[in-house]
Amino acid sequence: MVNSGSSSSTKRNPLNISYKWIALGNTTLGTLLASLDANIIFIALPIIVSDLGASLFTMVWIVIGYSLVTASILLNFGRLADIFGRVKLYTLGFIIFTLGSALCSISQTGEQLVIFRIFQAVGAAFLFSNSVAILTDAFPSNERGKALGINQIAIVLGSVLGLVLGGFLTSYLGWRSIFWINIPIGIIAIFSSYKNLKELGSIKKEKIDWLGNISFAGGLFLVLAGITFSSFGIISDLLVIFFIIFAGLALLIVFGFIEKGIAKDYPMFHFSLFKIKSFLGGNIAILLNSIARGDFIFLISFYLQGAFMNLSPVEAGIYLMPVSAALAVFGPLSGWLSDRYGSRFFVALGLFLSGIGFLLLTQLQIKTSFIELLLPFILLGAGMGIFTSPNRASIMNSVPANRRGVSASTGTTLFYVGRSLSLGITFLIMTSILQAEQVKEIFIDFRNTQSDLVKDTTNATTISYITESKELIENRFLYSIHIIFFVSSIIVFISIIPATLKDRKIR
Repeated sequence: MVNSGSSSSTKRNPLNISYKWIALGNTTLGTLLASLDANIIFIALPIIVSDLGASLFTMVWIVIGYSLVTASILLNFGRLADIFGRVKLYTLGFIIFTLGSALCSISQTGEQLVIFRIFQAVGAAFLFSNSVAILTDAFPSNERGKALGINQIAIVLGSVLGLVLGGFLTSYLGWRSIFWINIPIGIIAIFSSYKNLKELGSIKKEKIDWLGNISFAGGLFLVLAGITFSSFGIISDLLVIFFIIFAGLALLIVFGFIEKGIAKDYPMFHFSLFKIKSFLGGNIAILLNSIARGDFIFLISFYLQGAFMNLSPVEAGIYLMPVSAALAVFGPLSGWLSDRYGSRFFVALGLFLSGIGFLLLTQLQIKTSFIELLLPFILLGAGMGIFTSPNRASIMNSVPANRRGVSASTGTTLFYVGRSLSLGITFLIMTSILQAEQVKEIFIDFRNTQSDLVKDTTNATTISYITESKELIENRFLYSIHIIFFVSSIIVFISIIPATLKDRKIR
């Protein structure tokens, strides 16, 4: 395939300031929207589940389904971008994402919402897999840290901003409005990307690794299905659960053999890139950090709105504003500083601050004030901001130009793999301490009852509390949260090791 737009773009000198910032603005908007929509639903989930009559299992898969699909197809979409052009597929992603948002807004059942969220995730995968590559093509290497810092921090900023915005929209316009907002913005972005973005990257005709994609997606799905089936008592036979998880792990092992053998000329994962220390260490850090942090937004939003704190969606969003503010300040600043002084120190510092933030959250009580949450939230926001941009820049600077599409997709894929696993592990820990029905009552059913979990012992939704005191249930709930955040802190601290195993000189 001939890159017809490349020569004409060069004649127009697209690498001037004007084009660079147009590319940055459009791709950051796409990344922010896709990330925001992956998280804006969290704050509305209790109301959505109540309105649609969905189960706790369906609620979890509304979240996991989006992350799982994004993780499963991102890498092949990155390869498609290298083959057919990044701008074309980026624009297609906006079209699919906007249509998916419209479908989500008219869902009548929980199962419909799961399906429409999966469709929406396909569009998000196109946006994620192409935005970083488009930016890397548009900016010279000595400015990529700053540009990628602003762009990629949108993934994390969207995670938290979605809660604030979702709180206001859900409270005043209803939960369907969290999807309406994407439609006009998406339409504007479609025309903007079609008209303004230029195809600067090299285009190379290659094959798609369908066997690798199927084994990877199937393996990840079976592992997560086994974990969630077990957590919520969908399947009680431990042998069946073991078989499902074992089958998933076996498929992931088969995926490795496929990449090294059958698809070695056109692999889904380019294992040769993992020989580069910056690429290997940075991506391991992304995976571990995502496993540690993937449950944070979900768990904290439910903790704040749950039966004990009992905040409104708006109040919960306000509580989380320090995370957004810290991300907005430290993300671009870290990218700019890493361009001048290198990435290793900032990556390690960001992870260390995040680990301290998680440790402080192990002190959560049934009632925790805004002031008490301020320091850990600032540390988590600042830590993620400081880590993300220099880590991503060092990864992208270390790979050949014709592999930037698939390289960008690799990091984002591992981010969503970690996030999916994190949510599954969270509920596995929680349901090992509390009964699945009690978890549902704490997270959802309290909205249909009084906030005191045992005031009405004749109500069907509080029946499981009859045999155990409210204080015991509260203590178990707190204990599960403390365990989850302690595990998160350990994982973040461990991720410092691979994150600092980088090449001394980045190309």
